[in-house]
Amino acid sequence: MPDATPLLELVDVTKHYDGPAAAPPVLRGVSLRVERGESLAVVGPSGCGKSTLLNLIGALDRPTSGRVLLNGTDLASLDDRRLALVRNREIGFIFQLHHLLPQCTVLENILVPTLVAGAMSPGETPEQRAKRLLERVGLADRADYFPGQLSGGERQRAAVVRSLINAPNLLLADEPTGSLDRASAETLAALLVELNREEKVTLLLVTHALDLAGKMGRVMELRDGTLQAPR
Repeated sequence: MPDATPLLELVDVTKHYDGPAAAPPVLRGVSLRVERGESLAVVGPSGCGKSTLLNLIGALDRPTSGRVLLNGTDLASLDDRRLALVRNREIGFIFQLHHLLPQCTVLENILVPTLVAGAMSPGETPEQRAKRLLERVGLADRADYFPGQLSGGERQRAAVVRSLINAPNLLLADEPTGSLDRASAETLAALLVELNREEKVTLLLVTHALDLAGKMGRVMELRDGTLQAPR
């Protein structure tokens, strides 16, 4: 019998930061349900709160009020140690900038998250999984390169592999094509769609690029601090 619990659920989430008393909240009563295996894009202009939303979902920040539930667990109920484990084992992150360590090879960069004992696929060692994924994204011959020897698109593809190394349930991407040229952005967008299906990972990305958003199974717009159907 299929699990009726969504992978991710936000319930009436509000977030505001300290500042002028009249400053409006960044997020106001946001509710969202994301099923396992789904792909979802949240669009909106720069500064509308997309990254704040992703930080709350990724347990990098806590809401002022409301609940963020992952696999039915309220993230606010977890202490810092357990939150760190959730971020390492259950969530993969892709950012606009790749954040690869310049002194490490591509393969070494990808294996860094496994040092905290993330979950691996049955029958695979971390290095085997890393090499399989590198081959899948067209970087098998770049495993021993350093980030400075790669193109921008190659660095971002390496960052995608790193985000998937611990076989997370949820992949979060914050403007993943924002620093790429058009051709590299299109390649990465197609890759994310394919990996969502092949790796059975739920994909949630925030972007202002409507062409990228349109490749996702569902699109929502963050407007005036609330999630709405796109106009």
